[in-house]
Amino acid sequence: MSVVLPAEHLAKVLGHSFSDPRLLRQALTHRSFSSTHNERLEFVGDSVLNAVVARALFVAFPQLTEGELSRLRASLVCQDALAEVAGALHLGDYLNLGEGELKSGGHRRPSILADALEALFGAIWFDAGFEAAQAVVERLFAPRIAGIDPSRALKDAKTALQEWLQARRVALPQYLLLRQEGDSPNQIFEVGCRIESLGVETRAEGASRRVAEQAAAADALGTLKDRYPGKAKRF
Repeated sequence: MSVVLPAEHLAKVLGHSFSDPRLLRQALTHRSFSSTHNERLEFVGDSVLNAVVARALFVAFPQLTEGELSRLRASLVCQDALAEVAGALHLGDYLNLGEGELKSGGHRRPSILADALEALFGAIWFDAGFEAAQAVVERLFAPRIAGIDPSRALKDAKTALQEWLQARRVALPQYLLLRQEGDSPNQIFEVGCRIESLGVETRAEGASRRVAEQAAAADALGTLKDRYPGKAKRF
């Protein structure tokens, strides 16, 4: 069973000192633990996150269309991406979860981590205003936005992998469901991406089979580009 760390330590990591600590505690409380939980704050935080990320992308990529900006934003605020940000903060160590969720590893579940992160953004807005919440979101997401290459990010990983293989006359990959755990909406899928002729096989997890397949494809493409740099050639 995980030990819940003091919420005040997380506030320091976020760079925001709460005037009302009750908002912080509520943001970190799952509905399995108390009737005063974080779902309403998550509702607000979702809007804060989308607005701030949309503005940041608008400024960073003036050449992109509305549709392209929307796809980039979706990739940054999806459940798996938020869970990664939450994981970097060790957010699961601060969550108040009911006994059942604790036993089932709820502090590592992507949906719970993503929801809690959004709840934190909502809590900061109520505590100190939109600009304070914006500052925290921008600080957490700035490295991810700075690392975006639109020419690659706007093409999903499975499509990019397929095109890479077709250009070299290599058979398309197989996607294998290796593991499925939990009940909807808190399921975890593990998928393998196998390119048998090149001896490449990757694995990835996601909150849906589609997300896991995309992650496994991205890993496979990265492996291939490292192994076979340069222009396309037939193997």
